[in-house]
Amino acid sequence: MALVATPSAVRVQEGHVIDYTSAGALAVGDVVVASELVGVVCDPATASGQRVGLAVQGVFAFTKVTTGGSAIALGDLVYWDDTANVANETGTNKLIGKCVKAAADADARVWVLMDQ
Repeated sequence: MALVATPSAVRVQEGHVIDYTSAGALAVGDVVVASELVGVVCDPATASGQRVGLAVQGVFAFTKVTTGGSAIALGDLVYWDDTANVANETGTNKLIGKCVKAAADADARVWVLMDQ
């Protein structure tokens, strides 16, 4: 008689968008940081405890500062500053992905390929 092995893992979602339970009101496009996971809100939440979609993969245009020295080159790692709500190249912030369209100092957004 053959033994049937129990799988070590079972797929439950595609993974581009995951289920997230809000800790408060959220608007579409808000950035959520949960420990080392960073995602972009896909569905609005009006109160705490609502389930929303949180995108963790894809290309998104994140807000960045427009001061001198804030340019981000194609291929550079990009991080999210959850205090200032901007993307930058500061490695002490949370990694969100790689720059896929170079952003000059004056650009208000940087395109990032997220792959959480």
